[in-house]
Amino acid sequence: MALDGPEYRERTKTSRPGRAALSLVRQGDRVPYDVTAVRSAFPALREGIAHFDGPGGTQVPRAVAHTVASTMGSAVSNRHGDFASSKRADGIVDAARAAAGDLLGVDPRGVIFGLSMTANTYVLARALAKTWAPGDEVVVSRLDHDANVRPWVQVAESVGATVRWADVEVPSCELPVEQYDELLTERTRLVAVTAASNATGTRPDVRAIADKAHAVGALVHVDGVHATPHLPVDLGELGADFYACSAYKWYGPHLGITVADPALLETLHPDKLLPSDDAVPDRFELGTAPFAQLAGVTAAVDWLASHGAGSTRRDQLTDALRAIGAHESSVFARLLDGLRDNPAVTLLGAPARRTPTVAFTVEGSTPQQVAAQLAAVDVAVWAGNYYAVELMRRVGLEATGGAVRAGVVCYTTDDEVDRLLEAL
Repeated sequence: MALDGPEYRERTKTSRPGRAALSLVRQGDRVPYDVTAVRSAFPALREGIAHFDGPGGTQVPRAVAHTVASTMGSAVSNRHGDFASSKRADGIVDAARAAAGDLLGVDPRGVIFGLSMTANTYVLARALAKTWAPGDEVVVSRLDHDANVRPWVQVAESVGATVRWADVEVPSCELPVEQYDELLTERTRLVAVTAASNATGTRPDVRAIADKAHAVGALVHVDGVHATPHLPVDLGELGADFYACSAYKWYGPHLGITVADPALLETLHPDKLLPSDDAVPDRFELGTAPFAQLAGVTAAVDWLASHGAGSTRRDQLTDALRAIGAHESSVFARLLDGLRDNPAVTLLGAPARRTPTVAFTVEGSTPQQVAAQLAAVDVAVWAGNYYAVELMRRVGLEATGGAVRAGVVCYTTDDEVDRLLEAL
């Protein structure tokens, strides 16, 4: 579904006006997006930096920061005690699981929290590898962030499983679905694929890949870190068995989240301390929960939901992310047009479906030099491989410093795009 397509326009016709931090005033068939009001929720934006570094982590709304600080200033103890501060901790964890479940369209009992998406994936990979045998196979892709590659490669090697690689089409940076017909066999145990490339924004056809994987009995682990901030997510619609994301990519605190059907998680047994809780999903969470951060997760989900219409938080989130996506698509189109008009700029990839993220090189300068020059005028971009190391190797840029990356998020403006383009 296009984020600014007919389905979005039809849905937003019924949106309520006057939502907090988002103006939904009807103008014909379009709903204008009040980016000035949205930006006012982010204290960090007062510093004047034009943040195109969103794919590496977004800034935090005031409501999220206040919630984290307030929680740290309250009496919160470890979980499962009979006293009030312990019961408060239980409530924080339960609320965060419910919030993440609404955001991702899953049962809260299948929500796992951890230090990061990378840490969660290692825990899950080691647990799954206990069910593999020599000669089994896993399929990874060269489009993915290394957090959805190396854990699977390493655990496969540890048990004698074979790693198969889905390749990227050059120069488009697409991930062709057809290749999976040859990659998948009856020995395939897991397919790891991204919902959106953190380098080029490429959105492969995850559902088609998942259907092929399930047809041979394989599980599917989807890296949704880069996709989640930009479009509504539904685990069932994607066909994912596991879906991983990071709260700090969608205006929350630094936490990783992996979700799955609780019944599937019941079949897996990660390494853990003997006295620690063996219930699902607690068995996957090592150590004491970061309660203030989890309260921030709930606050971030509620902040997103406050920008959408609907009778449930899930409906509000879906509506809000479509509205945010439409704004991002408009601003990103301005960025892409400007980059294409610059004869010194070469874009990396031309995917048919993408998130509002672009990687590029500039003739006569290394990516690191470009990033430094832009930083000097308070324009934040990333340079390098951003952990998409296999993709940079595939397109021949890893040895020369990778590429510059710029991403649009909910608070990016046309004026900021013009600042970046003028600086280039």
